[in-house]
Amino acid sequence: MIAHLRGKLALKDPARVVVDVNGVGYEVFVPLTTYTALPETGSEVSIDVHTHVREDLIALYGFSTRRERMIFEKLMTISGIGPKLAVTILSGGSVEDLAGAIKRSDLARLTAIPGVGKKTAERIILELKDKLQDFVEGPAKSGVEADVLSALENLGYNRALCESALSRAASGDAAAPFDVLFKRALQILTKG
Repeated sequence: MIAHLRGKLALKDPARVVVDVNGVGYEVFVPLTTYTALPETGSEVSIDVHTHVREDLIALYGFSTRRERMIFEKLMTISGIGPKLAVTILSGGSVEDLAGAIKRSDLARLTAIPGVGKKTAERIILELKDKLQDFVEGPAKSGVEADVLSALENLGYNRALCESALSRAASGDAAAPFDVLFKRALQILTKG
């Protein structure tokens, strides 16, 4: 099993790359997120690899981070999702964004990915929702804090700014109701 490749990036296409390791070129299929994270052709590169073996084929799938490879492998455990669809799903955005959509049961976000229909999206949510705690950044928010965060994002504010404002708004008053937290966080965001 090939689990990691380090060598010179000989070819770089949006769907695949070729990594030259001591004169041997390894064709590696990659999601768009990995493609954009890779350096220019001719540069030294290090890629996490999943080796997919079938009766008639051995294919390598590469990722810029271990977290990407891990979620790829989790997606592949779902009936009906093979390596090509898993790569397409990962190409739809960052690992944190995908994990967040699954945790929120966001069918609209998942079905917006080409090749993912409603039934596949529902299966992804059902099978992975409780298995992605390592992929969503930051500590878990209470129900009220999650609602405030969602409301602020719906107003168009950046998630990182919203989280910062929310933590400042909630400091010292963990049991504040939605309207109080929302007003405080919104005041923090509008001031600066």
